[in-house]
Amino acid sequence: MNAELLGRALVEEATKKSALIWVTGTGPCRALWHVWHEGAACLVGDGPGEQPLPGLPDQGRATVTVRSKDKGGRLVEWDAKVVELAPGSAAWQAAVAELKGKRLNAPDGEAMVERWARECRVVRLEPLPEPVRTDFPAESLAAPPPATSATTRVPLPAGVPRLLLRGRRRRRTP
Repeated sequence: MNAELLGRALVEEATKKSALIWVTGTGPCRALWHVWHEGAACLVGDGPGEQPLPGLPDQGRATVTVRSKDKGGRLVEWDAKVVELAPGSAAWQAAVAELKGKRLNAPDGEAMVERWARECRVVRLEPLPEPVRTDFPAESLAAPPPATSATTRVPLPAGVPRLLLRGRRRRRTP
C-alpha cells in the first residue's frame, strides 16, 4: 500500500476518534475541539462563548497533533492548510451542521448557528500532501503552565468537619 495513502488514513481515523486536537501556528499550541468533515478538521471559535482561535484563520498553515484517545500519547502530527469558511456558503452550512451536533452546553441552544454566522469564525484544517509524522521523541514536550493568580483550594479549618457532623446528629434524633 502507498505510504501517502496509509498516512492519510491514519490522519483521518486518528482525528475522527480524538475529541481534541492540538494546533500550532504562529502562536502557542492550543487544544481545540473539532469535527472531521469531508476530509478536514472543522473548528468554530473566536466569538463570545466559543474557543479562542488566536490568529489561526489568518495564518494559512498550521501543524496539528493528534493524541490517542485511550493512552493519551501522540499518534500523528500533520501539516494543514487553514481555510476560513464564508458564513452562509454551502461549505460553511455543511460544516456547521456537523459542528452543532458536537457543541456541548451552548448558551443559546438552536440560535447558536445564527450567532456563529454573526460573531464567530468557522475554519477547516485541510491535510497537506506532505508526509505525516509518527516518530516522536521519548521525552515530554509539555510546556510549563503559564503564570496565573488562580490558586488551589486550601485545607478546611479543623472545626468545620465537627460543625457539619453536629448538624447531622441533631436531625437523626427521633
